[in-house]
Amino acid sequence: MHHRPIRRALTLVPLTLALIVPYAAAQQQPAPWRAPGDAVAQAASPQAIAEYRRKLAEYQAARAAFDEEAGAYWSRISEKRRTRNAKRRDRQPITLDDYVLTHPPVYTGPKRPVNPEPTEEPEKRPRKPIPVVADFLRAAQELYQFTPQRPAGEVEFKRAYARYALASGLTREQAVRVYSFETGGNGNHDMQSGVHNGSRAISTAVGYNQLLTTNSVELLAEQGHEFIRALGDKVARASGPARKALEHKLAVLKRMVARAKSVPDTWSEHEKIGDTAQGWAMHAMVLDIDVGPMLQTHKLLTSVLFARAKGYARPLTAAELEMMNLTGDGTGLDMVTMPQAMREQVPTSNFFQRGGYERNPVAIRHNTVAKLLAVTDERMDFNSSKSGAKELAAAF
Repeated sequence: MHHRPIRRALTLVPLTLALIVPYAAAQQQPAPWRAPGDAVAQAASPQAIAEYRRKLAEYQAARAAFDEEAGAYWSRISEKRRTRNAKRRDRQPITLDDYVLTHPPVYTGPKRPVNPEPTEEPEKRPRKPIPVVADFLRAAQELYQFTPQRPAGEVEFKRAYARYALASGLTREQAVRVYSFETGGNGNHDMQSGVHNGSRAISTAVGYNQLLTTNSVELLAEQGHEFIRALGDKVARASGPARKALEHKLAVLKRMVARAKSVPDTWSEHEKIGDTAQGWAMHAMVLDIDVGPMLQTHKLLTSVLFARAKGYARPLTAAELEMMNLTGDGTGLDMVTMPQAMREQVPTSNFFQRGGYERNPVAIRHNTVAKLLAVTDERMDFNSSKSGAKELAAAF
């Protein structure tokens, strides 16, 4: 089942008051030192506290009214989505009436006031660390005694990806433009989301099409038979030490596929594995010169095949394919199959849950299907002119 389909600065203020107090004043008895919170407490007069409570009540009332309005809006979004799903199952046409045509309400009330009284801040839960490429490689070695075969250079990986992608049915335009969008036009096969010049990972997404650990587990479960067949063909053509290495890789791949298939074929079950060392080890295959291109290809190919199976015969543009890649096949196809006139009118909010939409500034700014597809195309156009994208295009 193919689904789905973003720093904190501390300011230190030096305490310089003692340096500017006159010498005579320094001879006086010093006042006892107070923590910053005590100073605030001393300054919080009854009038300030009463004013704060008045403003807080105003804020809470405004926020409650907004939440009621927003809740009703997002309930309509869910109802319309269920209606569209039912109509598609019955092969009934989808019309504008099947979408919410207004945009989500925006909170315009007062801001939450600052409490003048000292409050004890809740202890922050430690952030769960995100595994990185080194963790994936370590897991593969510890669990499977396997180290992915890395390319001699990035061009080698791109050529392997291009060969497999073309043979599987992807076009050069689809592969290069999605790569340009996902990596910014200069990504390597081992590029991890957020990791750049020492910065921290923001997800486990790796490679040309930014596969998550869950994607790797899911692809091994659903397409593992194809990966085993293709790698088996390479073994049959090899000889000597190269054949021995490929035989070991094939044996590891078979064990990984069997583990991925050992749970129900759902995103949630694959996500559970992806969040363990087992999933990290499987994810290391994204880096392998033989298996990695297959995983990258099928991340996109499953969407192409999904659209075809649903009766959508026209080739997907790269931007349409990216919508399915980002939002999930079912939701993405909802946008893809929409006539242009409807794309101009239907808000992007129809394809999100409330929390996801409110955390997505791109969908908010480009708030219709037509605008979202247009800005995706613009980014692809711009990034396709970069050296990495040109190198990938040449590999085709």
